[in-house]
Amino acid sequence: MQQRNTIFQFDEHKKYPEMYQICKNTGTLKYLSAKTREYGDSYFAEEYQAQYQKTYYEDEANIRGLAKKRLYQLSKYSKLSGKRLLEVGCASGFFLDEAKRAGLQVEGIEPSPREAQYAQSLGLSVFQGSFFEFPLQQFDIVCAFFVLEHLQEQEQALFKLAAHLKPGGLLYLALPSLAGPSFLTNTEAWFASHPSDHFYDYHPVAIKKVLSILDIVAFSFQPMSYHKTRDRNWRGKLPDYFYKKLANYSCYGDTMQILGKKGGFFQHNFEKIET
Repeated sequence: MQQRNTIFQFDEHKKYPEMYQICKNTGTLKYLSAKTREYGDSYFAEEYQAQYQKTYYEDEANIRGLAKKRLYQLSKYSKLSGKRLLEVGCASGFFLDEAKRAGLQVEGIEPSPREAQYAQSLGLSVFQGSFFEFPLQQFDIVCAFFVLEHLQEQEQALFKLAAHLKPGGLLYLALPSLAGPSFLTNTEAWFASHPSDHFYDYHPVAIKKVLSILDIVAFSFQPMSYHKTRDRNWRGKLPDYFYKKLANYSCYGDTMQILGKKGGFFQHNFEKIET
């Protein structure tokens, strides 16, 4: 992922050549100045509050509500009861706890000692440490919500995610997106506010290509956010209803959710897929 080209035609970003490279094969964007940081106890105490104006624990109700929506999405493609689910970067375990209540057998990985301990206090099986230290085993469902972009060893992380999936298993990712209003229409603000510990970002086309290399068919793409006020292009002038319709149709948003299936996806199941 070293050579830079114009696979997505980022012509408006030519004044930022020192900021990133583009993989010529997939279109993955690599940030050249990103730096590794420790995801210790201060990460949730400081970073989460700075971004959302409330602590992670104060936002528990919203996080659990989102967890239920994600589990409902998963239930469209797989029976959940009895299935094994792994969450990479499980924080305090709110998603895992909701998944356990839905009948799943759950495990988590969390680098922050305090957050891992809190999740364990909920009766959850959580490995405290690095994703790369977690012993290899296979699951029916693997989830990683806003984790992948933090990992410098991107190829190693992707192959390890795939290795933890059983044939036919589901991969559920949430990521920042290059197919959104900030990157495409307000580039200066995107680079000015970009987190220093994000090493890679993906366009939906790019992550689909990357997952295909791992024998994972990405079949569902959804925007996680609608930031019309950030949109400096013609879309930002649309009424809210049409803006959301277009965003859902084209996965147009600053963040996205992707579902993929390992080992291909049988044709008859495409009748269930919502675009």
